[in-house]
Amino acid sequence: MVFLFVAVPLVVAGVLPLLGKLSKRVLPDILSNLTFLFLLVYAATAGRQIIAGGPVSQQILWFGEPVQILLGLDGLALFMLMAIALVSLCAGIFSIDYMEHYGAKANYYALFLIMVAGMNGLVLAKDLFQVYLFLEVAAVASYALVAYGLGYEELEAAFKYLLLSVVASAFVLIGVTVLFGLTGSLGFEAVGRGLQELPAGPMAALCAALFVAGFGLKAALIPFHAWLPDAHPSAPAPISAMLSGLLIKVSGIYALTRIFFSVFGLTSLLSNLLMGLGVISAVVAALLALGQKDIKRMLAYSSISQVGYIVLGIGLGTPLGILGGLFHLFNHALAKGLLFLTSGSVQMATGTRNLDEMGGLAKRMPWTAATNLVGSLSIAGVPPLGGFWSKLVIIMALVQAGRWPYAVIAVLASVLTLWYYLLIQRKAFFGKIEERWKDIREAPFWMTAATVILALLCIGVGIFFAAVLKSWVQPAADVLAQGVTAVIPRGR
Repeated sequence: MVFLFVAVPLVVAGVLPLLGKLSKRVLPDILSNLTFLFLLVYAATAGRQIIAGGPVSQQILWFGEPVQILLGLDGLALFMLMAIALVSLCAGIFSIDYMEHYGAKANYYALFLIMVAGMNGLVLAKDLFQVYLFLEVAAVASYALVAYGLGYEELEAAFKYLLLSVVASAFVLIGVTVLFGLTGSLGFEAVGRGLQELPAGPMAALCAALFVAGFGLKAALIPFHAWLPDAHPSAPAPISAMLSGLLIKVSGIYALTRIFFSVFGLTSLLSNLLMGLGVISAVVAALLALGQKDIKRMLAYSSISQVGYIVLGIGLGTPLGILGGLFHLFNHALAKGLLFLTSGSVQMATGTRNLDEMGGLAKRMPWTAATNLVGSLSIAGVPPLGGFWSKLVIIMALVQAGRWPYAVIAVLASVLTLWYYLLIQRKAFFGKIEERWKDIREAPFWMTAATVILALLCIGVGIFFAAVLKSWVQPAADVLAQGVTAVIPRGR
C-alpha cells in the first residue's frame, strides 16, 4: 500500500510523546529507528513489486469513504523514497547518542517523523495542492527542529528560515491557485492538458515564474539562498544532515522538476533559466564556502553549490543530463548527510565549529576523520566514489549537448569544491594536535556507526555505480524524460 509511506511515520509520531512518558530514552530510540528501517525495507522490496507493472495510484479512504488525496508511486517517487529512508535511518541512528544532551527525545523523534512523512507525501503527491499541503507539513516540522536547542542562534535562524519559507510557500500557493482558476483542475496531467487546450500562455508563464521563485527558495538556489547558511549550522547535526541531504532537494528540486516536467514541459527558455541558476549557484556558493571558518557553515554553502550541479544536469533536459542530475542528488544526499554528522561529532567532542581552533583531531578521532574524508572526496568528485560518477555523467551530458562553457565551469567548480574540502581536512584533522584536544575521545558508538554506514554507501555506490544507475536511477530519469515536451508554447 502506497499510503503506508505517509501513514506509518505519522502514526508513530502521534504516539511517541505518550510513550515518552514511560521511557524517555530507550523506547523513543528503538521505535523511531524501527520506523525508519521499515520505510527503507518497504521501499526496497514492496515498492519495486508495487510498480512492477507500471505506475500506480491509491485513493485514501477514511472509514470507507474516499478522501480527496490521491498518492501515486512511479520510478521517480520510489527513487526519492529510497534516498529519504536511507539518510533518515542513518540520522536516526546518530541521534541515539547525539540527542542525549538535548533531552525530550520523544518530542524530537515525533517532529523528525512528521518531517519524513511530509517529504514522503510530497514525493507521492499527484496534484498541485497536495504538493503544497505536504510541503507545509515537512516545513513546519523543520522549523521546530532547527530551533530545537532553544538557544539564541537557533531561534534566530529558525525565525529567518520561517519568514523566507513562508514567502516561498506563498509563491507556490498563488501559482497553484492561478492554475486551478485557469484549468479547473489540480491533478498534474489534467492541468497539463488544460494548458494545452487554453490560450493560457502568459498566465502559464507567470505561474512558472512563481514556481521557480517559490521552489528556488526552498532549494536555496542563488539568489534565493539567504536562509540556508544560518538554518543548517544552527540545527542539531542529524537535522542539518536531513535539511541539506534531503529537505532542500525534496521540497525544492524534486517539487520543481516534477511540476515542470509533468505540467508545463521543458521549454528552451526554462531550460536556460534552470541551467543559469544552477551554474551560478555551483560557482558562487563554492567561492563563498572558501571564506568560511565555521565548519557547518562551509558545509551549508557547499550544499547550495551541489544543488547547482543537480539543477544544471536536470535543467539540461537531455536523458543523460537528467540521469546525471538525479544520480548526483542521491550521491549528495549520502555524502552531505555524512559530512554534517561528522561535523556534529567534532562539535560534540570539542565544543566548537571554528576550523581555526581545531587541528590534529584525526589522532584522537580516527573514525570520524576517515569517514569525513570519504564524504569530502565523494562530493569533490574524486574517483572511484559515487560523486565522481554523477559529476562525470553531468559533464558528459553537457559536452554531448554542445554546452561546452557550462561543462568547463562545472569542472572548475569541482576543483573549488576539492579545495575547500581539503581545507576542512587540513585544518580540522591533519597537523599537530593542540594541547586542549589531547583528552578528547572518538564519538560514541551509535554516532560512529551512522557515519561508517554512510561512508560505506558512498564507496559502494562508487564501485557498483553501473548497477545503481540501472536499477534505481534510470527508472527515475525515464519518468522525467517523458515530460521534456513543452506545454507553454502551445497556448493560443
